[in-house]
Amino acid sequence: MKIEGFEPIFGEPKAEWADSRSDSLGRFLFHVSAPDSSHLLIQVTDFRSNTWEAKRSVLQLDDVRDEIGIGGSWSEFIDYVVASIKSEDVKLILEGHSNADGAAYAKIVAQKSKGMPRISISLTRLTGSAATEAMAKLSLELFTAFRSMQTLIVQEQERCLQLEKEAAAEKERNENIQNQPLYSKRQKLQKMNFSDKTDISASISSNGLQDSPGVVLLGK
Repeated sequence: MKIEGFEPIFGEPKAEWADSRSDSLGRFLFHVSAPDSSHLLIQVTDFRSNTWEAKRSVLQLDDVRDEIGIGGSWSEFIDYVVASIKSEDVKLILEGHSNADGAAYAKIVAQKSKGMPRISISLTRLTGSAATEAMAKLSLELFTAFRSMQTLIVQEQERCLQLEKEAAAEKERNENIQNQPLYSKRQKLQKMNFSDKTDISASISSNGLQDSPGVVLLGK
């Protein structure tokens, strides 16, 4: 079992206290990544006094799969995990108080959709330099993702502009092609009309009708 082709995921969980206390909670940001093919890393922080982390191996994730009862292949399970984390129903459940500011315990809970199995992963509180490093890593990863997205947008804009130019050039070529036959057709019709009149006159002359009495030629 391996974690392959995992794209980093960023999101904002709905933070709440486990005991429904009224203490206000700030906004949190989470980052889920695969530092290697054997582990999944989850980091959550409010960039102040609450920073959490969980690192799970493929064997631990497989245990989670058995606990929540998701069948299918390993790749299907990873797809379900990704879909759950990307859903709108991702919660950060906080509990207790630590000696420092912030909660003592936390877990991330994700659900693909209502009625589907919930994925619940306990988080470890980070303090001191470990918390600072995690916040710095998350910030840099977020900036990298932003720059990558920005590059893709610029490339897409350039591609659209190029397509617009090609479409305009193609439209101009089509208009030129459509106008050219009309001009040629008018010239051809004029030549045909002149040729028909000449042929009629020649035919009348050859038959000697011009000198015949009682014959009136149109056009004279």
